[in-house]
Amino acid sequence: MSTLRFGYGTNGFANHRLDDALAIIADLGYSGVALTLDHAHLDPFAADVAARTARVAKRLSELGLGVVVETGARFLLDPWRKHQPTLLSDDPGPRLDFLRRAADIAVDLGAECVSFWSGVADPTVDDDTAWRRLVSTVSEVLDGTKARFALEPEPGHYVQHLDQALALRRELGEPDRLGITLDVGHCVAVEPVSAAECVRKAGDLLFNVQLDDMLPGVHEHLEFGEGRLDLAETLGALAEIGYSGLAAVELPRHSHAAPDVARRAKVALTAADWVVDAQEAIRSDPTRIRTLFPAVGRKVGRTALRPDVDPEGLVHGTVDDHARGKLLAALGSALDADALVKEVEELYRYGDGAERRGVLRNLHVLPTDDPRVVEAGVRLVADALRANDTGLVAAALGPFAADHLDDHGWRHGVLKFLFTGVPTAAVAGLSRRCDAELIRMVSDYVAERKAAGRTVPADAEAILALGATRDEEVAR
Repeated sequence: MSTLRFGYGTNGFANHRLDDALAIIADLGYSGVALTLDHAHLDPFAADVAARTARVAKRLSELGLGVVVETGARFLLDPWRKHQPTLLSDDPGPRLDFLRRAADIAVDLGAECVSFWSGVADPTVDDDTAWRRLVSTVSEVLDGTKARFALEPEPGHYVQHLDQALALRRELGEPDRLGITLDVGHCVAVEPVSAAECVRKAGDLLFNVQLDDMLPGVHEHLEFGEGRLDLAETLGALAEIGYSGLAAVELPRHSHAAPDVARRAKVALTAADWVVDAQEAIRSDPTRIRTLFPAVGRKVGRTALRPDVDPEGLVHGTVDDHARGKLLAALGSALDADALVKEVEELYRYGDGAERRGVLRNLHVLPTDDPRVVEAGVRLVADALRANDTGLVAAALGPFAADHLDDHGWRHGVLKFLFTGVPTAAVAGLSRRCDAELIRMVSDYVAERKAAGRTVPADAEAILALGATRDEEVAR
């Protein structure tokens, strides 16, 4: 069973009293809280901060909540300038004082670490100067406190990549009390590898994790499923490295609907955590897939992955399709080819429509370097293309078919899309595999429809346009 501990950040409850926020977080089943020190919650500059900290510590204990201390308050130090001054400023004194206060509060709370970031470097400061300042100020913070600190790479800041944070730690002599905070959404936004790979790279230096979704190149914290984070893969990586700290949801711009957002996040985390456990169970005993595969829809839901543009999930699939892919990948790593083919074919043969669709959409995650697996996959694709179930038809021409289905079968599959009204956007590799014969077949199809006075599907016209574009490129 997964031992991951999920928390929620108080910066996502900015409109709540701290006691109320903590109670809601606990009631929703979270194990901890990422507590942002700020004027509205636990103000580190309050005259009675020691007494307030003691009350918060007592409340956390009553609720059974672990805690990490976050220091990302926007205007706590300067009411005019967000996040200023920083550790890179000409005068970092106020920031150093704040971090020392945060460390004292963390010790009194029994917090697991204090999370902090470098800040943005002034454009007038050269890189060497900025680096020397950061090394000096972080060293000063560590020397003057007892708490553990975790440096967070932050998009747009001087340290925005994990490699930079790790390099700083090496420069400082790899102090035991300095680790890494990893916001997995930031990995999606700015890192060259996945969040899961970032988790593995940080390894046992990972002191703190922030959970949210993002889109590549955009630093905007999103709810799970709204960006490109593979949540189950990321949680699986955390379990793989034996991470035992808090993994807290970080949605600082969602305070206007905090209880509902926190509830949805907990549902998503519970579902993804179930997938992680299911994968491990299948690796240990591959026959478990026979009961776990049918249970996926009940455990993770059945909604479309991209409901805004694909409400039926015909193009991008559904959340249960995605989860079933994780289970099939685990199965593929646990069995030899003959046993794998037998299990996959039985999952398809005896499964309902959703289970069959889950097999078809994820054939590419199986070890397709083995011809026995490829042969079995081709049989299943051919069976689906004979069906009238649009969900199966849509799933049939995915990445596996794009790479392994013969030309004749693939072309007729594309025509089946046009006949059944399934959007050809679901055809993987369409532009790559579209050839003169497919164009001829689609041209005949279009001519027949026009002769019969019937409308021509836009997808058919698009395929013909694709052929025309290719002809022009060849002519040039």
